[in-house]
Amino acid sequence: MIRIKRAHVLFAALAVALCVPAAGVSSGNGLPTTIGKGEGSLNLVAWEGYTQAQWVKPFQKATGCQVHPKYAGSSDEMVTLMRQGGGSQYDMVSASGDASLRLIYGKIVQPVNVNLIPDWKNFIPGLKSPSHNTIKGVHYGVSLQWGPNTLLYNTTKVKPAPTSWSAIYSPKYKGKVTVPDNPIQIADAALYLSKANPSLGITDPYELNQKQFDAAVALLTKQKPLIKKYWGLASDEIDLFKNGDAVIGASWPYQTNTLIADKVPVTDLIPKEGATGWADTWMLSAKAKHPNCAYMWLKWISTPKVQAQQAIYFGETPANTKACPFMDKQSKGSCEQYHADAPAAYFKSIKFWKTPIADCGNGKNDCMDYTKWQQAWTQLKG
Repeated sequence: MIRIKRAHVLFAALAVALCVPAAGVSSGNGLPTTIGKGEGSLNLVAWEGYTQAQWVKPFQKATGCQVHPKYAGSSDEMVTLMRQGGGSQYDMVSASGDASLRLIYGKIVQPVNVNLIPDWKNFIPGLKSPSHNTIKGVHYGVSLQWGPNTLLYNTTKVKPAPTSWSAIYSPKYKGKVTVPDNPIQIADAALYLSKANPSLGITDPYELNQKQFDAAVALLTKQKPLIKKYWGLASDEIDLFKNGDAVIGASWPYQTNTLIADKVPVTDLIPKEGATGWADTWMLSAKAKHPNCAYMWLKWISTPKVQAQQAIYFGETPANTKACPFMDKQSKGSCEQYHADAPAAYFKSIKFWKTPIADCGNGKNDCMDYTKWQQAWTQLKG
C-alpha cells in the first residue's frame, strides 16, 4: 500500500536489470507473451482475508493450481518471507505500498506483462501504472485493492462517538487501545499532528524531518501506556474486540466487517484529520517456481466478479472499474459504501503508505528514512 513520487537514482537501471522471463513464451524484452500450462501449485504471501475460499476454490477448480497461503502481519514480515529460500519459497506477495519498492529495489520481484491480464485495462487510472509498482514504464505487479486505515470503536463503550484520532491518544481509554505493530504507524501519528499541531509544518506524513519525526515518536511514546496490545494479524485485533480487551483502535474495514458479522457492537470512521491508507499489488517473485499459476492468479484476481467478492469481504475498494455491478448484486449499495464509484479526488485524498526515504521532496535530504522508522519503533515497544 504505497505511493512514492521519487526513486533513488541508484536504481535507475532497475527496469532493465530485472527483466527476467516468468512464464510461457518470452518476448524480446524477457517478458512472457503467453501463459503456459499451470504447475499445479501456487505459494502466496498475503494479507489475512486475501485468499478466501469464496474465490480461491473456483480458481483452483478452473486452473488446477492449488493455493497455499502464508499470512503476514506486517509489510516488514512480507519482505522477510519473500527472501526465504533464496527467494524461491513463495511465488507471489500481496505487497502494500511500504513494501513494494523495497521488493523491487531488492530484486526480490520481477516485471510482469500486464498485456496478459485482460482486465488491467479496466483499472482506475491511478492504479494502472502507480509509482509504487511501475518504474520507468515497467510494471512489477498488478494492482489489487485499496482503502483507508480507519478508527474502530465499540459503540457501547466509547461515548460520545469519536470524531478525531485524538481518541486513541486519550487516557480515557487507558489499557483498552490497540494499534498495528508496524513502524508505518508513525505516519498515523504524524497525520494527526499535521492538524493538531500545524506549527510542525507536516505536509506529508511519510516525509518527516528530525523535529517532525521526534514529535510523532513522542506522541506514540505517550500513547504506549494506553495500549492493550500492538496487533500483528487482523485476527488479533478481532479477538481483542470480541473479548472486550480493547474498545478503540486503528484498524482496517476488514476487522469491522468481521466483528459486525459476529454481532460485536462496533463501527468505524475516517476521523476529521483524514486517514492513511493502502494500495496493494500482487507481485511475482524473481525466482517463482510456479510462474504460470501466478499469471493465472493475476488474471483471476483482476476480474470484476472476484474484485467485487474481495472488496466486500475485506471492506476495501476494487481496482477494476467494472466491479460495481457485481458488488451491488452481492450486497446492495456496497459500490457506493466502499467508494468504488467515487471521483478521483477521493482516491487522492488518502495518504497512501509509501516507504520513507531521505529525500523530502523539497530539495532537502534531511527526512528520516525507513531504517530510522524501524529503529524508533523497536525502541518504542521496548
